Amino acid sequence: MSPQIAPLSLFFASIFTSNILLANFLGMCSFISISKDFNSSNGLGLAVTVVLTITGVVNWAVLHYILYPLGLYYLRFIVFIIVIAAVVQILEMVIDRLSPALYMTLGIFLPLITVNCAIMGAVLFIEIRNYSLLQSAIFSLGSGLGWWLAIASLAAIRKKVDKAPVPAGLKGPGITLITIGFMAMAFIGFSGMLKVQ
Repeated sequence: MSPQIAPLSLFFASIFTSNILLANFLGMCSFISISKDFNSSNGLGLAVTVVLTITGVVNWAVLHYILYPLGLYYLRFIVFIIVIAAVVQILEMVIDRLSPALYMTLGIFLPLITVNCAIMGAVLFIEIRNYSLLQSAIFSLGSGLGWWLAIASLAAIRKKVDKAPVPAGLKGPGITLITIGFMAMAFIGFSGMLKVQ
């Protein structure tokens, strides 16, 4: 357990200063691809937040109540991936049922949440940092909200940049990567105030 980290500090640090996406650069593929449209970004951000929160808590419980007691710690990576895949599959069916338009818009990126390295990265951070169940839930939720905030912010910025006079050589991926760099600097600018490591 990491008793030195207060729950509120852990929550805000995982959203802002230790953002899973902009400080650790995990989950960049879908972040860049989906952020062209604000509604799709919101939908994917919500989906990643739900999956991250559920899998962080479930994988912590599986690790501490099943794998450790049975001496099966060496299977943790396989089990983590199975739990993530199961949660994503359930979420995919729910989104398909409740919002077919969002389901079609997200396309291949919805099932690809299974292999989104931000999800697995957060689960591994929880294990490496030896968080308690409460800390795991707070960190997972904060990391998901941080990912959502980052993709929604990039989508809003990209919408404005599309109307701006950008030099021809920077249009498209160039200005997007520069924007992400500035966003990362803004998010981790106060990293000395809040830390999760």
